[in-house]
Amino acid sequence: MTSILVLNGPNLNLLGTRQPEIYGHTTLADVEEMCVAHGKARGVAVTCAQSNHEGALVTFIHEARGVHDGIILNAGAYTHTSIALMDAIKGTEMPTVELHLSNVHAREEFRHRSYIAPAAIGVIAGFGANGYKLAIDALLGHLETRS
Repeated sequence: MTSILVLNGPNLNLLGTRQPEIYGHTTLADVEEMCVAHGKARGVAVTCAQSNHEGALVTFIHEARGVHDGIILNAGAYTHTSIALMDAIKGTEMPTVELHLSNVHAREEFRHRSYIAPAAIGVIAGFGANGYKLAIDALLGHLETRS
């Protein structure tokens, strides 16, 4: 069975209460439940993880190799700062979709630069929590064309 890791970075544990005007009222638990249900409907196993620590996220990516077929990564602010996450994705050669709840290109200038994008197969931004479903579908489409 195809397996996907949905990995969330810093401050995403505060979803639903942190800046709801930008990120909405959906909690991380709601997002994870939605991802697992959407994966099940598509015949795919979905595992979710979250950390506020860059090194832990790197470890999750390393440990995904040989266990999962791809990763959906909402790296939060680390998107704009973490060469380590980019190197982990490149080093493991895991197909990865970069995901953002908000449209980062309609926000502050510093959010327009992504260190993840050069290592990702694609980027989904601005669709709120529904972006996770879009990311699952996009990753599955990529995996199907690759086989």
